[in-house]
Amino acid sequence: MDILRELGYLISAFLFILGIKYMGNPVTAIKGNIVSFVGMIIAVVFTFFHSTVNLGNLWFILLAILLGSFVGAYLAQSVKFTEMPQMVSFFNGMGGLTIALISVVEFFHKSNLDSFFIMSAGFSGAIGSVSFVGSMLAMAKLWGMFEKSKKSMAIRIFNLGLIISIFLVFVILILKPSPWLLIMLFILGGTLGFSGVFPIGGADMPVVIALLNAFTGLAASIAGFAINNNAMIVSGTLVGASGTILTILMAKAMNRTVWGVIVGGFGGVDQTSKFEKGNIQEIGVQDAAILLCYSKKVVIVPGYGMAVSNAQNEVHEIEELLEKKGVEVKYAIHPVAGRMPGHMNVLLAEAKVDYSKLYEMEKINPEFKTTDVVLIVGANDIVNPAAKNNPNSPLYGMPILEVDQAQNIIFMKRSLRPGFAGVDNELFFNSKTRMLFGDAKETLKKLISEIKNL
Repeated sequence: MDILRELGYLISAFLFILGIKYMGNPVTAIKGNIVSFVGMIIAVVFTFFHSTVNLGNLWFILLAILLGSFVGAYLAQSVKFTEMPQMVSFFNGMGGLTIALISVVEFFHKSNLDSFFIMSAGFSGAIGSVSFVGSMLAMAKLWGMFEKSKKSMAIRIFNLGLIISIFLVFVILILKPSPWLLIMLFILGGTLGFSGVFPIGGADMPVVIALLNAFTGLAASIAGFAINNNAMIVSGTLVGASGTILTILMAKAMNRTVWGVIVGGFGGVDQTSKFEKGNIQEIGVQDAAILLCYSKKVVIVPGYGMAVSNAQNEVHEIEELLEKKGVEVKYAIHPVAGRMPGHMNVLLAEAKVDYSKLYEMEKINPEFKTTDVVLIVGANDIVNPAAKNNPNSPLYGMPILEVDQAQNIIFMKRSLRPGFAGVDNELFFNSKTRMLFGDAKETLKKLISEIKNL
């Protein structure tokens, strides 16, 4: 039975790796999801082949699996595409909670507590708790709650004290094993998850989600060692490694440091950078339509404002109308546009935008010099030239979409309010920029009407 179980785990591990490979390309991403799904089913089924499994509660286990599958399927089907980041954070948090509970239950249940098991259970319990509470708070922030939370030295000191406390309790747990010490680790980990994420601003949630995802994977892998489950070890390692890589890439894209994420040392920025402001130039919907229709090349830059207004379908319609008039249209995707990595890709995919028209920052930046019009739909910090030109700006050093090199810029925005970084956008005052104020969805509908009349 154990040999058969390990064979099943080996197959599931292969399918996990193959699924990730397929997910690396938008064309095969759906296939990757299906392959990974099959791998997970195999891993769950073959867990019952463990020689120590007590099937006395089989009905209860099957009921939990069915209930969880039903709830997960319902949420996945009913969630709006604009709320996908919240869903990812929620699922990640549930994974962390499950792993933490497995560690606690196994600790109470196991009769022979060796040092390796104690260390594995303690570590996975604490990290899983951090991931659960942190992910739930991140989800709340994505819903717009706690938006005014700020970083402070007091919170940093408190977080440092929590980390030291967790380490001390962990050492005591190894020396004098006690399930109550493990529960204390669980509570301390949850407290650290809250206080660590609380000072972080909404703009930095992509990095936070990626980091918490890595934590969940790490906790799952260590828990796999604790209960001798190779499927958990492999899948947890894959999630932990990919989450860590993604965290580093996201931090780099936002000019942040991973250590700053861990200690809660970044978030909403209070300071503003000084620069010489020019005059704001507005443009009407009719003039914007004319400018777009008589261009040879247009690049659309989607941002969180597009997501909030749920305007991705209108953006796609404008793309199709312009292409019928012979205009070349491309999309510029910044790695941290929106609330999570790939947020804009998901929204545009929902609107049936051809993936071949989506260009990453490194590929599209050289093309802005030959672009007639850049249409910015609700983006802000990711196009702010201060990141390149102003050493005093908090954004300085952050890679951006270099839209200021285009011939003309139409900036769609509700107002002149700064982005999440809290600094004014120098692009507003660029001589090439024309501001088109209003709700993105409603303004785009008017723009579509004008384009059709030309």
